[in-house]
Order: sequence, then C-alpha cells, then structure tokens
Amino acid sequence: MGKIPFGPSYAEMLDPGIVDAGVRARALRALSENELDAINLFNITWKDATDQVRKLVLPSALTGVAANIVVLLGCGFPSGSHKVGPAYSTLIEMLADGEIVPGEHTILSPSTGNFGIGTAYVAKLLGFDAVVIMPDNVSQERFDRIKKYGGGLELTPGDEPGLEAVLARVQEMLQDPKNKVLAQFELFPNYRFHRHVTGNSMLEAVKDVGNGRIAGIALAAGSSGTLAAGDQIKTVYPEARLAVLEPFECSTLANGRVGTHLIEGIGDQLCMLIHNVLGTDYIILVKSEETMQGLKIFQNGLASLVNLGLSREFAAGLCDCFGPSGICNVLGAIKLAKKLALGPGENVVTVATDGFDRYQSVIDKFDRRHPEATTTVLEQWIRDIFLQAEENEIYDFRPAKAKEQLFKKKEADWGRFGYTQEFFNSLRDQAFWDEQYKLVAVYDAKISAMRKTR
Repeated sequence: MGKIPFGPSYAEMLDPGIVDAGVRARALRALSENELDAINLFNITWKDATDQVRKLVLPSALTGVAANIVVLLGCGFPSGSHKVGPAYSTLIEMLADGEIVPGEHTILSPSTGNFGIGTAYVAKLLGFDAVVIMPDNVSQERFDRIKKYGGGLELTPGDEPGLEAVLARVQEMLQDPKNKVLAQFELFPNYRFHRHVTGNSMLEAVKDVGNGRIAGIALAAGSSGTLAAGDQIKTVYPEARLAVLEPFECSTLANGRVGTHLIEGIGDQLCMLIHNVLGTDYIILVKSEETMQGLKIFQNGLASLVNLGLSREFAAGLCDCFGPSGICNVLGAIKLAKKLALGPGENVVTVATDGFDRYQSVIDKFDRRHPEATTTVLEQWIRDIFLQAEENEIYDFRPAKAKEQLFKKKEADWGRFGYTQEFFNSLRDQAFWDEQYKLVAVYDAKISAMRKTR
C-alpha cells in the first residue's frame, strides 16, 4: 500500500477532519480490519468516524446528582486506551528530534499497564523493538496485549513499592546505550498531548450538554498526564475546579498514606514530575472495593440498572466502555459535583481510560470474593456507591500551604534522578507550563517537515 505520512500532528489528533481525506478513509478501515497497519496512527484521537468526541453523559438515575457527568471514552483508541496518545506523542517527538532511530534503539516503557501497551503498539507500527517494565501483579490481559504487539516484558515484584521498583529497573537498563526510555511520568509530550488533545476535546464534548460549560474536572492520578487537560480547560473557564483522584488505600498525595489497592493504572505513590500542582484544587479519595463493585455493576448489572431507571440500551452500552480507573473517575466526578453543589445544566468532565477487554481476570477474582452478587445486591451497591455517594475524603488543595505539600513531595520523589532545585523552582510558575504547551506548534512543524522526507 506504500508508505504513509510520518504520523499525525497534535492538530490532527485533536481534529482528524483536517487529515488528508484518503489517509483518513484508510485509517478508519484499518481500525476494524487490521490494527497493525501503521495507518492506524491516524486513529489516535478522541473523535469517532463522524469527527464527534466519543462520550457518554451519565443520567442522574445512575449518578444521583443533578449535574451532568460527561465521560470521554478511551476504548475507541487504537490498542484500546487513550494512553496510546502520549506514547505516540513521546515517540514522535523523539523521532523528530533525532534522538531515536528504528532498528538501532530499543524503547523502554515504565508503566503499570496501558502506557506500556500503547508503547508496544506504537513502537511496532514505527519499526522499533520495545520492552515494557511493569509490576508483576497487574492483570494477565495487559501482559497478553503487550506480547500481542511484539513487546518484551521486564517484570518487577508487585509487593514492592510498585513504581519505584519499576523506575529503578529502568535506570539499570539504561546502562545499555541502545536503550531509550519513554518516561511518561517525567517527559512533557504526555503533558502536551493531554493539554492540547484531551483538554480541547473535553471543551468540545460539552458544547451540546447542559449549559455548554465545564464546572468541574475529575481525573485519577496515574502518570498525571491527563491532569493537563485541566490546564487547558481553565484557560477558557478559570472558575472550573480540578479534582485529582487517588485510591483511598494509597492516598499518597492527600496524606502520605502508602498501601496496596485494586485500581490498576493509578495511585503510583509519587507526585509525578509532569503534574502541574498549580492547577490542583481538590484531592478526592475513592475506595478500591467501591470501584470494583461499580465495575461488576456495569458488567453484570443490566437488570439492576434497568430496574433503577436506566434505559436498557444505555445500560447495555456501559458494559464494554469501562475499566476500574474509569469507574473510579465516575465516582470521583459524583463526589466533586456534590462538593461544588452543582445543579441542573452544569457539567463535570472525566475520562474512561480503557474498556473492559483487559479486566476479565480481575472481575473473575472479584466474583470469587463476592458470590452473593445477585440482582438485589447489585441494586443495593448502585444505591450505596453511586446514588448515595458520600461527600467525604475530599481534601482542599487550593491553599498555598497544601500546594507546598505537593511541591515538596515532588522534590523528594524526583531529586534523586538528577533534577536540580532550580528546575523544581521553575515548576512553581505557570509560565513554565505554558511554555511547554507552546511546543505543540514547534513539534507540529517538525512533523510536517519529516513528512516531506518520506
């Protein structure tokens, strides 16, 4: 079929309608026909085939709040998760800068799951070998998907502080000069993708919902890249409030608690380098067990959801669109709507990072723990965790003293990796983050120039 253009620019990931019509048509066919066709790089977007943002607006019959909970759906991305976006952005920037060469360098991807899957996928399409470094206690489906895309696996003990063990292993592997790392937690293409592509997609997603504005943003902290969407939203709606979500059992940012939890992909015990602390208004804790109950409800609670007022079609559509972190985001969005006392017509936005396709083994384990999950029990769980979600475990991080807690945490976490105090001080100024965002245009120009050489 011939060579494709180099890959999409940030502008094209935000608006695939500006992609060459022939390329766009080929990409849409390949999404269903051949996911390993490199043309699928042009499907890295929140938009569907009609150039509309993929989303669900959850009804109050489920959420128990008058405000709209608007969920952008990541399962429609190639590889099944929006994490493929920052993986691609980081790889394409490194290619444009001449830092990596196909066939010469191996790409290392520290991850707890979806970013690693995305890296293995994009590396395959761009001609690189990839090795994903991740804890050994995540779902088997994640391992299988990485292998499917030709990625290697380097597993660290899951009973150790998860991400710290991963990062330590990456440092060891970087002693080999052929290895180059896609450091999602500290490299700013992750920030740029989510501020430009996710943030602006969120703004577009609410135009036909309620009052068309955004009052709240609720997002779990994994790599913290998605939090950058809040920076972009606040340029349009400065009054919008961003809530960062953490597992109750591992509330490291909120109060320093460290522990194990069941919400894969979040709660990594660090204040990530690319987390713009200045934009964090609240930190909200979500319990692992409630997240898993929510996942069970969406998977097997069709009758229960219909009994409580959802249409059968809508309830059935929830089944494939959410993993644990997506449920966590919905629960956090409900809590934020209650905290802000939002009314009819007001909107809270969040994301479902991936779909259910990589969590059957997780729900199987849950079922073994909860054989009592009958329709009646599921209806009670809906009331408990959705309709009657408590306005608790919400920490106010707007005061300067609270933000200082996060700044100091970040310095403690990343100072050992060679970052200077001067650099940490620069992160305290919004101008630093805005300058990072301006590089979107710079890299779009570089991508355009690279295309001309292919």
